[in-house]
Amino acid sequence: MSKAELDELTVTDAEALRAWLSSNHATSTGVWLALARKGGTVTTLTWQQAVDEALCFGWIDGQARRGDQEFSWIRFTPRTSRSSWSQRNVANVARLEAEGRMLPAGRAAVEAAKADGRWAAAYAPPSEAQVPADLVAAIAAEPAAQAMFDVLTSANRFALIHRVNSVKRAETRQRKIVEFVAMLARHETIYPQKAMPTSPPRSPAT
Repeated sequence: MSKAELDELTVTDAEALRAWLSSNHATSTGVWLALARKGGTVTTLTWQQAVDEALCFGWIDGQARRGDQEFSWIRFTPRTSRSSWSQRNVANVARLEAEGRMLPAGRAAVEAAKADGRWAAAYAPPSEAQVPADLVAAIAAEPAAQAMFDVLTSANRFALIHRVNSVKRAETRQRKIVEFVAMLARHETIYPQKAMPTSPPRSPAT
């Protein structure tokens, strides 16, 4: 099922989300979940509350999209064998275990991540993420790419870091770096942004 085909889910609060996940976590392919906005009256559910409940049941938060003045939407789906872990969620799991809230489905997702190395490879939050040296060198060797990199939004910078660091095989990592440098040299980004370099992009033919 594609992102666009996921059902939209609105619950009144965190308790209602936990009840929904209890009944549907093993069979649903995911939902667009409504989160409270300041002044909204449809739901009181916050992003952190939703993340906590998702972790308890082995689910993961993802892409966000606009809603209206009452709420916003965020994509929640079951974790897969390719779902990476953040250091923040590793800490969240420890807290949820201490609070006695983790459930078998959530623990199974944690154990699977520990078994295949994803747990140990949990990535740092965007504010602490460092650009890997091989990516820095590759970008620096291409002036048009460096110009684009210098004006990247924090979201686009972190997206590059995360996508490079999540690759396990050296040859695949190198190929990804080449692709990302070429993308930057064309003055393209993973997520749309307004800021652009004053210098021209590299021609696709060069």
